[in-house]
Amino acid sequence: MRYGIFSDIHANLEALQAVIAALQREHIDVYLCPGDLVGYGANPEECIEVVQGLKAMSVAGNHDWAVLGQTNLEYFNPIAKAAVLWTQSHLSSKATQFLKDLPLVSQNEEVMMVHAALPHPEEFDYLMDMRGAEQMFSFLQRNVCFIGHTHIPFIVKKEQGRIITEETFRTKIDPDCQYIVNVGSVGQPRDGNPRAAYCIFDSKFNTLVIERVDYDIQHAQTKIIEAGLPEQLAARLSFGK
Repeated sequence: MRYGIFSDIHANLEALQAVIAALQREHIDVYLCPGDLVGYGANPEECIEVVQGLKAMSVAGNHDWAVLGQTNLEYFNPIAKAAVLWTQSHLSSKATQFLKDLPLVSQNEEVMMVHAALPHPEEFDYLMDMRGAEQMFSFLQRNVCFIGHTHIPFIVKKEQGRIITEETFRTKIDPDCQYIVNVGSVGQPRDGNPRAAYCIFDSKFNTLVIERVDYDIQHAQTKIIEAGLPEQLAARLSFGK
């Protein structure tokens, strides 16, 4: 099975279209989306439609929940809060229902997926260090778990009780190890690389790679500004921060 995984779209249609175009050249069998389809960008409705069209197995992120009123906006900075409020008024009832139907955790016979971290996915904790990874590994029910949330890609594995960070974004999956894979962000990268991130996992050959693709950043920025969203949301796309 070949999986195409993309997370943290954040209503950036140009970035999503570039990622999907790249994945469609990879003979993907199943698409996975670890959450945050909306927030920040100017095309929440259209991005949800793309994900629906792919029949992607998806989970809810904190921005998805915030748009539904299921997360306290006091935890959001003013810019993120403004984007949530804007998004609430720019979604159809159909798109809103799609977000409502998203689970917090999803899995099939091969992989797991959660937006942020386990064991409390509803708290949307940031997985940023080895201590958090060690705790999460004990709750994995599959060898590979895909996450997002931080907008910074990484691959960590548990091998014979040791937690190891992979040095590259291209690895061979050992069936005797467990892996947590943060696939980065499609629509708002924060690792200093402005290109949209995505991941390909081949469970037959046990190969996994996190890739990047260019997209029309200027067009996405123009739409954010014209929509009346905070200009900082447009500016940061140029720098991947």
